[in-house]
Amino acid sequence: MTHFGSHGDYSPHRRHRSPSRTFVSVVAALAVIVGGGYWVYSSLIADEEAENPQVAAAKGELEKFLDAWEAGDAQRAGRLTDTPGNAQSLITSVMTNLKPSRTEISTGAGKKKAEGEMDFPFTVKMALPGVGDYSWGSKAKVVESSGAWKVEFQTTMVHPGMVAGQTLALKSRDRAAILDASGDELRSASLVGMTDPATGKGVSGLQARYDKQLTGGSGPSKSVVVVDRQSGQVVKKLTGTEASPGKPVRTTIDPEVQEAAAEALGAVKKNAAIVAVDPSSGHILAAANVPSGMNRALEGRYPPGSTFKVVTAAALLKQGMKPSDRGECPKFAYANGQRFENQDKFVLPAGSTFRDNFAHSCNTFFVNSRARLSESSLHDTAGAFGIGGAWDVGAATYDGSVPVATSDNDKAASTIGQARVQTSPLAMASVAATVKEGVFKQPVLVPDAVKKRYEAPARLDAGVVESLRSMMRATVTDGAGWALKGIQGEPHAKTGTAEFGDETPPRTHAWMIGYQGDRNLAWSVLLEDGGSGGSDAGPVAAKFLENLVG
Repeated sequence: MTHFGSHGDYSPHRRHRSPSRTFVSVVAALAVIVGGGYWVYSSLIADEEAENPQVAAAKGELEKFLDAWEAGDAQRAGRLTDTPGNAQSLITSVMTNLKPSRTEISTGAGKKKAEGEMDFPFTVKMALPGVGDYSWGSKAKVVESSGAWKVEFQTTMVHPGMVAGQTLALKSRDRAAILDASGDELRSASLVGMTDPATGKGVSGLQARYDKQLTGGSGPSKSVVVVDRQSGQVVKKLTGTEASPGKPVRTTIDPEVQEAAAEALGAVKKNAAIVAVDPSSGHILAAANVPSGMNRALEGRYPPGSTFKVVTAAALLKQGMKPSDRGECPKFAYANGQRFENQDKFVLPAGSTFRDNFAHSCNTFFVNSRARLSESSLHDTAGAFGIGGAWDVGAATYDGSVPVATSDNDKAASTIGQARVQTSPLAMASVAATVKEGVFKQPVLVPDAVKKRYEAPARLDAGVVESLRSMMRATVTDGAGWALKGIQGEPHAKTGTAEFGDETPPRTHAWMIGYQGDRNLAWSVLLEDGGSGGSDAGPVAAKFLENLVG
């Protein structure tokens, strides 16, 4: 915020300096940028009385004033002038507004103007945030009164580009806006990111990635300006050139979907994220995070837990399994002595099918089915969902990783989205979108910045897609996705409870992914350390969908 008042003192870093200021007593031609031209102050000053004690005394008083100004001690500087209040007020204002990290002031040789009156040139050099080094030349008058020398304070002495009632300040380049799909300013702090208040540059999110586009070019992000102290209006520009106007960054975020996602997370006490995408275009419609800051929706890396069973199911279906095939869901399953179990150690009754095991998220069924899969099956099938590719989204993303299994235990854990399998909420929303669309469409956030969308190396068979759709619908109507029952739009879903850490019992992330049967909307919900997918992520997903319907 620009300071126009006179409260408080500025205290920057003060370097050690000699009490004697030396300056070459020759022509000093100092140029200060004012508006579009230059005002040149040329002081042809010779020290006429180098040995005159009056000159030395006058210069000594001026240097005390300049020392105090250089140190940011506006109160002490003011006391060394003929108008202490005015001097303290303006110096405080200038130093507070400019926030220099370094200030150096050098004096030149003095010249006697009249009896009891001396003129001295001086140069101010400052290192300013967002500007860099900035210097200007000025002159000071020191007058004798009652046998003592005093600095005659005037606004033009602080900077010759100012007049009374004005001060110096920093002005950031005008930044263009980051827009949603409707052309309004995007309301998502974690997507938009932040700018550095000191330098004006983007430091996170889209503000950082598109800093040059938003500001109109490279170069200093701020300029030194003269402003009116009462109104704060810029009177003239002292540094910088007229940059090209910044261009807005246009995103695919749908403000209604974004608001629905943000509102659904409003009461969540955990770190959490919701992502929504359009399966037909890949456009990212929402990316909400709590708390704001880290964009875990697009960049977070997590084990997906049982939501990954969509990929495992696709691999099993490709090997010839059918949703109607019988499959046991025992309390435990084993791989080389490692025990796997279902949440709360549930079992399914005899005669249960592949569809039932998927809908109720039976870990032991999937672990026991691993013999049907090769070491690379999950890696290869995940590729058909875009996982593990290098996505060109127009923003930073984590696009998932499913390594080729290196052991039977590794493969067993991978079937249920554990071991070394990692994805982001965006990647899992895209898994659901791929089932809805039938083919992977790479997500996109900033279309104008996307040079080439990632193409999946494989495509799901039509029969596999139809089976996945029926199984995801059964998850809602008959299984762990019960929280979505009764919600309009024919939701399809998959729950996930992903273990992490080394505690016993392990802590878990809560997941739910899905899509709407009646519209182009796929989504993903993640609650970090959030408990159960069905019981904890499910109600948040339900709230999100209800917000859209409502």
